[in-house]
Amino acid sequence: MAATQLTASPVTVSARSLASLEGLRASSAKFGTLKPGTFKQSQFRSLVVRAASVVAPKYTSIKPLGDRVLVKIKEAEEKTMGGILLPSTAQSKPQGGEVVAVGEGRTIGKNKIDITVPTGAQIIYSKYAGTEVEFNDEKHLILKEDDIVGLLETEDIKDLKPLNDRVFIKVAEAEEKTAGGLLLTETTKEKPSIGTVIAVGPGTLDEEGKVQPLSISTGSTVLYSKYAGNDFKGKDGSNYIALRASDVMAILS
Repeated sequence: MAATQLTASPVTVSARSLASLEGLRASSAKFGTLKPGTFKQSQFRSLVVRAASVVAPKYTSIKPLGDRVLVKIKEAEEKTMGGILLPSTAQSKPQGGEVVAVGEGRTIGKNKIDITVPTGAQIIYSKYAGTEVEFNDEKHLILKEDDIVGLLETEDIKDLKPLNDRVFIKVAEAEEKTAGGLLLTETTKEKPSIGTVIAVGPGTLDEEGKVQPLSISTGSTVLYSKYAGNDFKGKDGSNYIALRASDVMAILS
């Protein structure tokens, strides 16, 4: 660190230039012109000027507002189901975590609607929802309750309990062959848009904040929008999708 020395040559020192030094204030110190011989060089050998350190404020809590929740993000899977170690570029972005704080809810019409997801719940959320924050050296996500797809009380996605207007569907298996009998590879298989509903959410809220049940029931075979929702793979290798009821186009029978 470089030291600042004052020589015996004439120099003018103002209170403004020294106001940043600790313990000095412009209103309480006056300096005139220093004449040669007033101070000796040895008197300033210990005077060292250092740059000030900026310390970021430490936050002890995060309180989400309104219908938002704070989620501690689950770590990305580092291995495949077969035990193969994945590089960081191949690890899928987590879509699950634990709710650690909730807002006070929202108002619809004249009714106050509380958040239905409790702290401590394990949830699955929309893939691109919310805002990531790093808190206590861990990654968190602040998102709206409506961006929560469902509750997951086990380690298997097939046990997902959808929330709000979400529908959880087991996807029909993709066609293995073309109509002419040609075997299809994984990359050329048509993405299915048909599946069986295995769980539905409680429904949507009307203008008065009352729950309106969905018209889709479990066990129904449905046709849904091809690129809607969030895709998942179960431990049994089956494919699942969670989407909004409005993305279901028809019930097949």
